[in-house]
Amino acid sequence: MEPAAAKLIGAGLACIALAGAGIGIGTIFGAYLQGALRNPSAAAGQFTNLLIGFALAEFTGLLGFVMGMLLLFVF
Repeated sequence: MEPAAAKLIGAGLACIALAGAGIGIGTIFGAYLQGALRNPSAAAGQFTNLLIGFALAEFTGLLGFVMGMLLLFVF
């Protein structure tokens, strides 16, 4: 296998994390909305957990994207 082809395949595989981040963010917000509709008085107490979960899921996606770009343009 040529190094250029391996680099492109590796960058594509690293960007799979973007799909996982999208699924994770959708799950986080869906669960929060479902819980807030079931018990509106507890929604405000869970908002901090919502933001922390969103930040961690988004960081995972950004990390995969950055790794893919590093594979394409640096190495």
